[in-house]
Amino acid sequence: MKYMLLFFFLFSSAFSMAQGQTKGSLGNVVITSRKKNTQVQTNENGELLINVSPKDSRKFKANGFVRYSDFGARGDGKTDDIDAIAAAHLFANQHGLPVKADEGVIYYIGGKNRTAVIQTDTDFGTAAFIIDDSSIQNRNGHVFMVSSSLKPFRPEGISSLKRNQEKIDISLPGTCLVTVTNSYVKRYIRFGPNQNNGSPQTDIFIVDKDGKVDMEAPIIWDFDQITDISALPIDEKTLAITGGHFTTIANSAESRYTYYSRGIAIRRSKVIVNGLEHRITGEGDHGAPYGGFINISDCSYVTVRNTILTGHKTYQTIGSAGVTVSMGTYDISLNRALNVSFVNCSQTNDINDSRYWGILGSNYCKNLVYDSCTLSRFDAHMGVANATIRNSTLGHQGINAIGSGTFTVENSTINGRSLINLRSDYGSSWQGELLIRNCIFVPAVSRTTSVSLIGGSYSGQHDFGYTCYMPERITIENLHVDDSRHPADYKGPAIFADFNPKMTDNSFVEKFPYVITREVILRNVTIASGKTLRLSDNPFIFRDVKVNSDQRALHGESLLQGNRDTLGKY
Repeated sequence: MKYMLLFFFLFSSAFSMAQGQTKGSLGNVVITSRKKNTQVQTNENGELLINVSPKDSRKFKANGFVRYSDFGARGDGKTDDIDAIAAAHLFANQHGLPVKADEGVIYYIGGKNRTAVIQTDTDFGTAAFIIDDSSIQNRNGHVFMVSSSLKPFRPEGISSLKRNQEKIDISLPGTCLVTVTNSYVKRYIRFGPNQNNGSPQTDIFIVDKDGKVDMEAPIIWDFDQITDISALPIDEKTLAITGGHFTTIANSAESRYTYYSRGIAIRRSKVIVNGLEHRITGEGDHGAPYGGFINISDCSYVTVRNTILTGHKTYQTIGSAGVTVSMGTYDISLNRALNVSFVNCSQTNDINDSRYWGILGSNYCKNLVYDSCTLSRFDAHMGVANATIRNSTLGHQGINAIGSGTFTVENSTINGRSLINLRSDYGSSWQGELLIRNCIFVPAVSRTTSVSLIGGSYSGQHDFGYTCYMPERITIENLHVDDSRHPADYKGPAIFADFNPKMTDNSFVEKFPYVITREVILRNVTIASGKTLRLSDNPFIFRDVKVNSDQRALHGESLLQGNRDTLGKY
């Protein structure tokens, strides 16, 4: 009963914004309804002052939607329209009205620290938006924030959780997205040029009103104690964002890890983004990185479809280990997000042009999907639980991931150094299974000319904050390795990279032991060069791996060429 009352209060208060002053995290807003003309202004403190005349209010409600021009947006490509855009959404949110951009106009958005909050369906249509990052007040200020009118709360009575726990002793007002943290335990203690001391143990999952956990996105850690917990009710209705042609004039700030967040932030579950385009101009010889034009966090059930994005130019800086590193910079960023799909999405620049960084980065996510996409990279930094890539083409940075569950790649073409690279800076760990079907792997031609299906490295001397695993089972069916560009003297592809060149016999001791793959299943693997598929350049590490093959012909030679010693045990 307590949660039901809290839910009712939060839901009601979100829609009870009457004339007067409203305060929020985005600054103060004053909305009035006087008889004078509808007007949007700011005071000396930068606070937004909105007056909507009773006549216009009735007209907007009768129309069933509002336009940006209703609140004074010029759409001339020169006048900064962000205040009018923000005001239109504030009124629309208050009255539950959709928002429509004016057709064919160009909205200019300068560097003012103002965020337009979207809580209703929004159709950007054929309008263009110029986002000028050449001089801004707040690099962390999103231009648009898609949020729920429902508010998070702290559920009581939960002191611990177990991995794969199916039910929690709790009653909720409805299905909620629950985030838990144990700040006394550090995970993802990064190794390498961008080394760090790890992050507090965090998990995010869905719980229904009776406390049942959605086991499609299970709890992945044991929580002996909980230092923070939050529950955000999931909206019943899906919110749609449609159309829009966005162009970012890139910043020219110093090349340091000062990420810019100047796009569309999605913080609400059940959202569909359809038909959006984002381009970038003005990139010079230096600049700060971007944290994702589409930035999805703390939500579930989000689909981005029929959308065109752009990879950002790669800049370098000095990493935490004191050496030069290339900075990750993204047009798509996912953090603490569940059940997110990208369908029929592509990018404007060549997916194999290494001058541009891979387009996506993610942390703490579950159930990510690429379907019918042409993008330069899939990447999971601090773990993903379950991922699927199907009917897609990935570019020069390929597939990079650590995590758990099942990673499925099917009916796709993958470029890169490996078919799947298990990120070495987080322990090259995948606790689960890899399933690869009906794919083409086009390995990059490098100076070492070493090609592996499964890439990664593991020294055995670094504590990542968890036990590191290789996939327990790897199934590869109907794979063609197109290594036709490689020199004739290269050895041919291996199943595994040399994960630890120092580990060549039993004398090597791993301080933190690596759990090696149990089984590899190969069915119909063909290689364009006619070379033999080998186990690894360092077969000792994988000596106990069971390799099962259908022994089909490979350009006139058997897949394994009868060399059982090379591929280990059958």
